[in-house]
Amino acid sequence: MIKMRPSKLSLVSVILSVLLFSQCVLSQLQVGFYKDTCRLVEFIVKEEVVKAIIKDRGLAAALMRMHFHDCFVRGCDASILLDSTPSSTAEKDSFANNPSLRGYEVIDNAKARLEVVCKGVVSCADIVAFAARDSIEMAGGLGYDVPAGRRDGRTSLASEIIGNLPPPTFNVDQLTQMFTNKGFTQEEMVTLSGGHTLGRSHCSSFSDRLYNFSGTLKQDASLDPTYAAKLKQQCPQGSTDPNVVVPMTSTPSIADAGYYIDILANRGLFTSDHTLLTSPATANQVAENAKNPIRWKAKFAAAMVKMGQLDVLTGSEGEIRANCRVINS
Repeated sequence: MIKMRPSKLSLVSVILSVLLFSQCVLSQLQVGFYKDTCRLVEFIVKEEVVKAIIKDRGLAAALMRMHFHDCFVRGCDASILLDSTPSSTAEKDSFANNPSLRGYEVIDNAKARLEVVCKGVVSCADIVAFAARDSIEMAGGLGYDVPAGRRDGRTSLASEIIGNLPPPTFNVDQLTQMFTNKGFTQEEMVTLSGGHTLGRSHCSSFSDRLYNFSGTLKQDASLDPTYAAKLKQQCPQGSTDPNVVVPMTSTPSIADAGYYIDILANRGLFTSDHTLLTSPATANQVAENAKNPIRWKAKFAAAMVKMGQLDVLTGSEGEIRANCRVINS
């Protein structure tokens, strides 16, 4: 078994904890929520995350994205984990999540262990939040305290993806509006983008950047020609093979400023990446993040804490699922 030790609090994490304390109180989430009911919860989740990422480094990005995709649809209620039923298609089986989103087994393993040591206590939603934080640390990002106390939702609908998760074809105005609707500033939008685009993507997500609708090989003029040529080799026109994936950034397994450096070099994989250069405000933020990666890491940690409080269920709302894939009977 991997021996885990609590992470030492850096000056940055201490500052973040103080600055975000009032937000945590308002949302009824608390750092150390399980200190009296399941003291080992964060150790157990971290053990499972570390074991999984040692075997597959790409899971760090996957678990970060899982938290993002969960919170932006119905709030951070673990609805992303629910399986589809004969009468309803769940979020995980929507076009935005299947087959690109993965790492569900990591959450399952942590939940199974927690049900043995503290049955019916720890929510799946909190496990997802802890796992995202641990993944960021494993990928080289800054650790942060995770306010907990979320409850699990009982509904998951693939139809609710549209209008809640930003598609890769959105322009800067559309992105700004969607993030504003979720309570984020434009700077927080740019900050979160640098973490959400870690990992890999299927060819269909960015084919609009390589091939136009008339079927010619003319790519988006804003895309670096050398980069475009490499992508075309990896993703032939019309490719539908779900196993063909390409890195979304030049450093797909590391939580760093590589995303912003790529955008400045016209190597943004998606339309939603390049569009950040079309507005003076967001272009300045891209340049600042590329120039000051440590500051970006601190801003990213703060934005993740804020995101983890989106429309949470607390108190007697929702439930604590026994199995993260199905609602309690």
